[in-house]
Amino acid sequence: MIPSALEIWAPDPPTWGQRLIPKGVRSAMADLGLWQEPRPLKPSFHLVQVIEVLTRYGWCQSFDFSPTGRMCIRGAQKFLESTGHVTAIDRGKAVNYLQSQLARQGVNMRFWEWNDLSSNTFQGVEAMISAASDLARKNGD
Repeated sequence: MIPSALEIWAPDPPTWGQRLIPKGVRSAMADLGLWQEPRPLKPSFHLVQVIEVLTRYGWCQSFDFSPTGRMCIRGAQKFLESTGHVTAIDRGKAVNYLQSQLARQGVNMRFWEWNDLSSNTFQGVEAMISAASDLARKNGD
């Protein structure tokens, strides 16, 4: 069963109007029912959503956000955190799962450095993130 928070896997970027409204004002508007903030996801679902964002907007290396709008793993996580789809704490947990999965594969580097290896493909990145998501789900995250 897919939680309703995941019905839109790859969210649209916030509009210019949404970017201009301070978070406190958005929160007040949400309290009044004038605005609906996204519900933050737990790490396992966040990692699945990272894959969907990379699929929708495109994956890249060497940039968090490329000039053409593509993203690396870290860029997709920043995007999802900035739009309220994950909290900083749950994003940190997701990073730990990414690092744990890389360690299981014998890789001793940070995930964003690994993302930039010239030998990587999107399929390999997708498989690693998916395995990290599975690990998070098995641990109740």
